[in-house]
Formats: sequence, structure tokens, C-alpha cells
Amino acid sequence: MVRTFTAHRVRKQEELTGCLWDFIPCEGKNAGKCYRVSTPSVWETYPNFGLYRGEGVYKRAFKAGGNLRFECKGVSHTATVYLDGKEIAHHYNAYTAFDTIVRDVPMGEHVLEIKADNRFSEASSLHIPNDYMTYGGVNRPVVLEQLNDMYIEWIHVTPIKKENVWTAKVEVKVHNLAGKELTAKVNLFIANKREETKEVMVKAGSFTIATYDLTFENVEEWSMDNPVLYEVTGIVELNGLIVDDFIDRFGFRQIVIEGKKILLNNKEVRIKGVCRHEDHPHYGCALPYQAMCNDLNLVRDLGANSVRTAHYPNDEIFLDLCDEMGILVWEENHARGLSVEQMKNPNFEWQAEQVTEEMIRTHYNHPSIYIWGILNECASEDEYGKECYKKQFDLIRNLDVSRPCSFASCKVKSDICLGLPDVVSYNIYPLWYHDTPVEEHLDDLYTWVQQETEGAGKPFLITEIGAGGMYGYRSPYKTKWSEEYQEATLDKQLTAVLNYPDCSGVYIWQFCDIRISEEGFAGRPRTMNNKGIVDEYRRPKLVYETVKRIFEEN
Repeated sequence: MVRTFTAHRVRKQEELTGCLWDFIPCEGKNAGKCYRVSTPSVWETYPNFGLYRGEGVYKRAFKAGGNLRFECKGVSHTATVYLDGKEIAHHYNAYTAFDTIVRDVPMGEHVLEIKADNRFSEASSLHIPNDYMTYGGVNRPVVLEQLNDMYIEWIHVTPIKKENVWTAKVEVKVHNLAGKELTAKVNLFIANKREETKEVMVKAGSFTIATYDLTFENVEEWSMDNPVLYEVTGIVELNGLIVDDFIDRFGFRQIVIEGKKILLNNKEVRIKGVCRHEDHPHYGCALPYQAMCNDLNLVRDLGANSVRTAHYPNDEIFLDLCDEMGILVWEENHARGLSVEQMKNPNFEWQAEQVTEEMIRTHYNHPSIYIWGILNECASEDEYGKECYKKQFDLIRNLDVSRPCSFASCKVKSDICLGLPDVVSYNIYPLWYHDTPVEEHLDDLYTWVQQETEGAGKPFLITEIGAGGMYGYRSPYKTKWSEEYQEATLDKQLTAVLNYPDCSGVYIWQFCDIRISEEGFAGRPRTMNNKGIVDEYRRPKLVYETVKRIFEEN
């Protein structure tokens, strides 16, 4: 399943995953053996591969010809793609999509191979041993498309409300694969079947961006209570023939920062959220549609209204579901807990920026995404780190002016980057990592931000708070790691944060227990991060009903 809606009606598209592929590990005692595995999937879920670090090849045959576009929605964490034994693409990062086009492929049967690599090395600045698992495999769908000489790469819709009238800037990126300059019509159908047409001239092997400035009447706004979605369709007409189409969805909604408030369509947003990793004992990070739906149904049952995609861009199907359910999303690029030394890795800058570019380009139209985040708990107390944060915020604002941006800091009273984001965000763990009363710790931190930093006057979010609790471990003394201690701690934490007048909301760490990297965090019980409101199988802990009560009361 590629999306929750039809993305093309003219362009020929086929999902190559969703079926069995050959999997051939490259190292270890099983090197060279062939296994039949379902895709998307990760090899840690296969028998005998639970701790495998190395390379593995995924292989299947298909029939097609012409101009072929291969899009991989996610391969962990480095991918090399081969067509009939010839390398056609190389990509770094597990959590963003990439594509490649091969022209004039002879019609017939061909073999696609994807070599995935989940090893840690200096070549990988973002995938390091971490407090979550770095899986290996084809973890998101792979799509094959047959293209004509001209095609649409993306359509971006930026809704703007002025004086109670909705307008939108629409950009359509059109490519020419032919060996000569071509002129085509780009027909745009948007919101209630309105039609706009532009003629574009595209040089050989190049692209152009057609821009439309439109005004709309009688449209419904997207909101959490009424998540109305509209389709935008671009159709390319060449010499009187329709040669390509591209369909996406968007919502009429606008996010604005006004002083210390975050406004959605001019109404103040109060975040009651959870941080969520893509992780499940049965699927690793390759959760199927049904599992994503189940997670979001639990999120809604809790009374939560937002999900933070910790700590990487999420599967587009998950974002489609958030659009449809009216759940706000903090989506962030991929980086967690990097030191100054790690940020000085020569690969860091381009790898982090590539993630951001691919995340925003692909996920631009999702109305559920209300904020972009970067560099969770990295070196924001250091001047070198500050330059890295500034460059990435500049990049975000160059790519998208319609959303605010932020980063989750853990540098209490030492962060020097709070002047850079639109929203000040902090991860705090009173009563878990230290014994300071929640109200005292929160007020001390907030006062420092307002009186001694450039973050003064901005909205303020708590982006992580929580405590560990082992499912099934019960203690009448409420000892640490017991469900009782977790429940009592989160009760105090959430009550204090949601009652703090200048706080725009909270994200609980975290939705579910997750597997972690044994190489870096082997001291965690069960080799898991056990701070979930539900365990890894989504069984509610004692704290579940307490969170639900507090969220429903606030």
C-alpha cells in the first residue's frame, strides 16, 4: 500500500513490494543463502536475523519497459539499487524516499535488486547506536512507474487566509525526459473541480515549475474536529494527448505564531501529544497499515491530539491517516543526541540537510504537519552546534514559509540556540532523572528562558516528559520501574505542565515501549526503552487511564 488514496489515474504505477522477494544476506554463517520474505520488512524480524548487522540484498523480477521510474519510500539505512546487475541509485537514510529514472529500458522481464546496509560507521553520521533500533531492510514500499517524455514530480499547495478569504499558491514541478525542448499544457484541477491551465516550455533533460495564485470560495477549513481534505490534480497535455497526471491532497488550514501562542486557523492550539517511534515486535519499523491505524486509534482514545515523529520522518501512509483523523504532527528530521564531535563528522551536514529536503519536499501538502523539528538533543549549547542549527533552520525556511520550526532541547540553562526557532521546546524528566518537584523545575526553566535567552516571548512546548514502567511489574511501594511509580509520576508531570499558563502543551515520552540499539544502550532493562504508555505489543499499562483522564480534563 503506497498511499491511502489514488495518486495516479493516467501514469502507470505498480507497487513492487507487498509480495515476496528473495533476501540474500551478505555476511555471517548464512551469507549467500536465499530466503523468501515479505516486503516491506526488516531482517531483524526474520528467524535467525534478530541481531544481524551488515548488508543484505532484496531481489525480484518484473516485466516493464520504456522510461522507468523507481521510487523507494524507505530503505534502512543505506541503499544501493541495481537494475539487471547495473547500479542505478545510491541513497543514505532509512526514513526518506528517493527515486531514480532509467530511460529506454527494453520491454520484457528485468531484475531489481536493492542492497540494504544497517552497519554503523563514520560514513553514517545520523545512524549511530542510539536509544532506538536501527533496523535493516526495505522498510517502506517500492514503486515502479512508466513515464512518458514529460511528467510531474510534485505539486505543492500553500493555503493562505487573508481577510477571511482563502487563497493558495500552487507550484507544479514538470520534467522533460526527451532529447529536445518540449512545450506542454499543465491543467490543474483543485478543490471543487476548479480548472486552471498554463502552457510551459521545458528544455531537454530539464524541468520547470508552473505557479498558480488562486482564490477560493465556499471551501471548508481543515481542523482537528473537521479534517476536510481536498484533491489537487495536475495533468500534462503534450501535442493534444494526456501524457501524465499527479494527484495529492491538502487542507485549507494556516499555522501562525502570535506572541506566545500557536494558532491553527486563528484559534490557539493546546498540544496534548505523544512521541511515537515506528517500532513493533512483529514488524520492526515496517509497520503495516492496520498497525498504524491501531496506534492512532489508541492515541485518539487517550484524548491526545498530536503525535511527535521521534526522531525521523514517518511513513507517508501514517501521515495520510493523521490528515484523515485530524491529528496534528510534529515531524522532524533524523538526528538524536549528537555531540559536537559527531556533528563535526564531514558527512553530517549534507546528510542532515538531505533528510530535511526530502522530508519537506515529499510531505509538504500534509495539513496535519503543523511544525518542522530538527536535531533532537544535539549540541545546542556549543557555538559550532549553533552554526549547524542555524544552517538547518535557514534551509527549512527556504523550503517552506508556511510552517513554524523548532528543536527539542535538553540543555537546561545552557542552550544558546533558542533565538533560532519559532517555538522553544524542551525535554524534561523531573521525578525520573532527578527528584526536583515538577512545578519547581518547570518554572525555573521557563523563567530562565524568558529572562536570559533569545527565546523570550516565543511559544513554549514540553516535547518530552515521562517515566519508565515495566509492563506487569507491580509494587505496593511504587518503586522505580513499577507501573505504579510510572502512573504516579506522569500524573504529577502532566498536571503541572498542563496547568502552567505559558506552556502551549506537552508530548509524553512515549507512546509505546521500543527496542533500542544494543551497541549503545545495553544498560536499559529488556534492551528496551520502557517509558511507553503501552508496552511494545500495545497492551495498556496502569498509566494509560491516568493519561486519558488528564487529557480529557484539560
